[in-house]
Amino acid sequence: MNKAFSIPVLDRAAMLAVASHLDRKTKPVGSLGRLEELAIHLAGMTGSASSFKRKIVLVAAGDHGVAAQGVSAYPAEVTPQMVMNFLKGGAAINVLARHSGAKVRVVDAGVRGVPFAPHPDLMDFKIGQGTADMTLGPAMTHEQAERCLEVGRLAVERLVAEGLDMLATGDMGIGNTTASSAIAAAVLKMPVKEMTGRGTGIDATAWERKVAVIDLALSVNAPDPKDPIDILAKVGGFEIGVLAGVMLEASRRRIPIVLDGFISGAAAILAVLVNRECRHFMLASHQSVEIGHRHVLEYLGLRPYLNLDLRLGEGSGAAICFHLVDAASAILDEMETFESAGVSERE
Repeated sequence: MNKAFSIPVLDRAAMLAVASHLDRKTKPVGSLGRLEELAIHLAGMTGSASSFKRKIVLVAAGDHGVAAQGVSAYPAEVTPQMVMNFLKGGAAINVLARHSGAKVRVVDAGVRGVPFAPHPDLMDFKIGQGTADMTLGPAMTHEQAERCLEVGRLAVERLVAEGLDMLATGDMGIGNTTASSAIAAAVLKMPVKEMTGRGTGIDATAWERKVAVIDLALSVNAPDPKDPIDILAKVGGFEIGVLAGVMLEASRRRIPIVLDGFISGAAAILAVLVNRECRHFMLASHQSVEIGHRHVLEYLGLRPYLNLDLRLGEGSGAAICFHLVDAASAILDEMETFESAGVSERE
């Protein structure tokens, strides 16, 4: 266990109290299914029957040297362009977050180019000018990989000072499904073909090239499947490592984490390798169409709440899942009990 990320256990007493309260509501026991499960799990995370008014989607952004191998349908220039779109409020995640009562904050973990102009929604933690091409050697140094986790911790620290009840993980980085597939294949010890999807929508020829690129990167670097820092350094990405650090620090503080899709899943794998207990503070918002995501969720022991054929990233699925969180909280806060409503209970 990494002492810097000591994770508490779920509060079983709070979970039992919420479960008992739900059973007294005007409904058959358990009839709201996974909404009840969600309310109970959230109580275990936070230690109380909380409502979540201060929700934030943290989008970590970074460039990938492997993008030069033609693994994406989009050029690397899209990464900084999309960061600007996030800061202007014009991306899908901005729309979805607004409609779920959440804020969007962006971390520049390693976007190539000059620093962005200061912005209240931006945290400048640039670890490097994008990663190196992992087909030629490690994506980053061991020190940079460790810095990723520290940046994640610092980002959560800042958000807590701002006011934070619940955190969703988002990502932006052309080439990051390639890094995520490499991480997942290395840890799960599965064939690359079974962990690699179409990412931004590449065709069959580009997909075959992407699989070959990941196979080569794993062969060249031989990451240790039990060492999260080694894996991150050799085939990861700055934004993926930062998200892993975010998950560890949020778990340490009992802040529920709503995972987005495949890239968040890859970061979660690394976080769990550092401290397996952090998985108890994670919620899987959805299952992506990226074929490796199902295997990642199974490894993490998480069951997705939604399946909407999403493959955007940015935190989009997590922002949609916020509505379910609000629904679960509202049932606890607003629904009458049999006694208060004067409704006869089951005989």
